[in-house]
Amino acid sequence: MAGPTIVVVEDESSLRSDMVEYLTGCGFHAIGARDGAELDRLLQSNDASIVVLDVNLPDEDGFKIAARLRDGHGAGIIMVTARSSTVDRVVGLEIGADAYLVKPVELRELEAQVKSLLRRLSERAAESAVQAAGTAAPADTVHDGIDEARWSLDPTEWSLTNPAGIRISLTSMEMKLTSLLAAQARKPATRDQISQALYNRRWNPEDRSIDTVVGRLRHKVEGAIGGPAPLKSVHGVGYVFSAPIRVTGAAQG
Repeated sequence: MAGPTIVVVEDESSLRSDMVEYLTGCGFHAIGARDGAELDRLLQSNDASIVVLDVNLPDEDGFKIAARLRDGHGAGIIMVTARSSTVDRVVGLEIGADAYLVKPVELRELEAQVKSLLRRLSERAAESAVQAAGTAAPADTVHDGIDEARWSLDPTEWSLTNPAGIRISLTSMEMKLTSLLAAQARKPATRDQISQALYNRRWNPEDRSIDTVVGRLRHKVEGAIGGPAPLKSVHGVGYVFSAPIRVTGAAQG
């Protein structure tokens, strides 16, 4: 299955194609957008883990796009621009960019920045899940006294593996959601907890974005394992992962 989704926003078609092709070869689900409007359309149907964002775009300044993304989306942001001044770099980072690359871009450096940012994002997701859940159960604790087959969540690989060994790649939002459910130790996570973990905001009853993320994760798991997913709705509360999940990897803490 494809790895985390990376959206490359670059109006220069040859550079955009080079970055998308290179990142695809590195195992990512890389897609390109030529401007902010196309990025917005892509984000409606793709849960991007990272947006690689040019500053000089024809329809909207990259700094403004970065500010919008930071306010309403959980994706990491890597700014890519010909502007090399310290002022521009500081502005980008203050707006909320996670990294800043100067053109001409060395593709191996881009790959290194993407992998480094993915690790940091997975650590943030795990920390956010623990905070939202209150206290996380130790990864090797046997819940309810039942030593049953477990699912395994690996934040370093952005993957969830079922007891039969089927590995499922996760997006940024799916990683945050699964980390929270793992920390809950088979107790329901409220919609407010999920909203805080995914978007760092209180839940609005009119906001259906949580249901969209849960639905995508459930559909992905069921498609991979060929059966019902242990991701259940709890009426009036939120959602629960009814099977135990062991967290593995370096981001476990």
